[in-house]
Amino acid sequence: MKFLDLTKVYIRSGGGGGGCVSFRREKFIEYGGPDGGDGGNGGSVWAEAVEGLNTLIDFRYQQHFFAKSGQAGMGSGRTGARGDDIVLRVPVGTEIMDEDQETVLDDLTEVGQRVLLAKGGNGGWGNLHFKSSTNQAPRRANPGQPGIERTIWLRLKLIADVGLLGLPNAGKSTFLAATSNARPKIADYPFTTLYPNLGVVGVDGVEFVVADIPGLIEGASEGRGLGDLFLGHVERCAVLLHLVDGTSGDPAKDYETIIGELEAYGGVLAEKPRITVLNKIDTMDEEERAFLKEELETAIGGPVMLMSGASQENVTDVLRALRSQIDDNRLRMKQAEEEVTSNSTNEDEGDTTWQP
Repeated sequence: MKFLDLTKVYIRSGGGGGGCVSFRREKFIEYGGPDGGDGGNGGSVWAEAVEGLNTLIDFRYQQHFFAKSGQAGMGSGRTGARGDDIVLRVPVGTEIMDEDQETVLDDLTEVGQRVLLAKGGNGGWGNLHFKSSTNQAPRRANPGQPGIERTIWLRLKLIADVGLLGLPNAGKSTFLAATSNARPKIADYPFTTLYPNLGVVGVDGVEFVVADIPGLIEGASEGRGLGDLFLGHVERCAVLLHLVDGTSGDPAKDYETIIGELEAYGGVLAEKPRITVLNKIDTMDEEERAFLKEELETAIGGPVMLMSGASQENVTDVLRALRSQIDDNRLRMKQAEEEVTSNSTNEDEGDTTWQP
């Protein structure tokens, strides 16, 4: 399944049915009077965040969503049927924007969250609605209100706890593959990762979600390479893991390139908690490791961790450092769930009491 995180959608709610002008005419019924019913309301268009989706690929094959209109009213005081609603099922973390791609209409960040995008038109009143003591035979009815037609944009921002940053071939996908069950594409050429990947990482009995995005290069904010559109997928992260390639020749310059792109992107992304890691230390001796670490710490004015995703050296220490930066309410308690499962299994096996 391909990954799609931005799509344009055309929606239209249903129009209301018109009211009916009708009079009761039956044999032996005196003073029948008006009996025209009201029109039915038109269907509305909703958006709902659901589980099991992590891409907007479904909207590539269908971009138009038109709700049904309400039926017109009928004689004998019968109201027209209401038009059916349409629900756009989107992944959790979807932003709904207006046609200008700047005005955010809503942000669906929880499962089951719904938002009304276009309300259906109200049905018109029939002539029965206008009957009064001074107008006992009204011959008018209201037409139904028209539906609302609009164009919206859906933009998906993955919800993860940790976001991976770095230049192409910095080792982001290798780190994700070494710490989770995710299997991103890994190769020895730039831009191997073309779309974001998610992986669930566990350490010390807790789990959290890590997002790997395509690598940034200098000028990404101006559209070079794959651009910086994928940075939206790490906006919701609690902490950023910045991987610097220790074999690049100038790690300090690589670090400054990524930080420059974060600042050019704007928002709060450059202010998020960040852990800097010098990667691929398995190719260095102790003297080279110490030299590059000191050089990088001097350039950034903060601590730098050493790690090798390929040999998994110091990977656990990095995961623990990430865990310390994540809020407790975002962590998933792995041990507690396993204990509950094992206890329930043991109780089922040990309980031999017969029950009807």
